Amino acid sequence: MSAPSDPTRDALEAYKALLAATGPAGLDFLNARVPHRYTGVYRLDGAVLRNVHLFDKQGVVTPDFLATVPLQDSFCQFVMRDGGFSSRDTACDPRLDGHKYQGVMGSYHGLPLLDNQGQLYGTLCHFDTERFPLPDEEYALLQKVARVLPAYLNKRPIPPV
Repeated sequence: MSAPSDPTRDALEAYKALLAATGPAGLDFLNARVPHRYTGVYRLDGAVLRNVHLFDKQGVVTPDFLATVPLQDSFCQFVMRDGGFSSRDTACDPRLDGHKYQGVMGSYHGLPLLDNQGQLYGTLCHFDTERFPLPDEEYALLQKVARVLPAYLNKRPIPPV
């Protein structure tokens, strides 16, 4: 008798296989599972966050306003401070009262990424100008991905022969 299927575990295994085959972030896979327009990886660089990987459902080249974000203007600062941050509607979220981008970025769900030495690397996040919740099973997958993704961030795919 085989063990029952676990959708989160199955998705994580599919994601890891994708990373091994294509590197370095597989954000299209994660983004296809959620309603959010963007899925991104940001690297902390002093007082700024630099976008190192971004998937946009609309296929637009990374806009300048998302390429480099001052830490104090980001929602990522809360991820780093609290070990995760999730808001389905930033306009109504009292934790963001007074924040420059409250209500501008409609929803944000992020987790910290640690490098291979256990130091803070940056964040992994789903976000959108529209308001969207992140289903519990997708948040659980994002947590698991945040633990395995750092091993692949500096890898480059091997071109086909």
